[in-house]
Amino acid sequence: MTKIQAQYDLVHPLDPEDLDEVAGVHGIYGILHVLLSPTLDSVFVEYDASRLTALQVQAALQRSGIPVRRNPGM
Repeated sequence: MTKIQAQYDLVHPLDPEDLDEVAGVHGIYGILHVLLSPTLDSVFVEYDASRLTALQVQAALQRSGIPVRRNPGM
């Protein structure tokens, strides 16, 4: 297992329904941990890079309804 942490910027602030979606992301195979930044403007995702790529993680977040885009600095 190769653990990677990636940061994804939120396209817009999360509403209460989005928070439920964040909790559900933990059930996606290969995603190990999801953490909102203290400023609530980005999401940090720890994932298994032997199972998923950064683009697959981003797509999984978007399919789950979390409005993200990849942070180019990470």
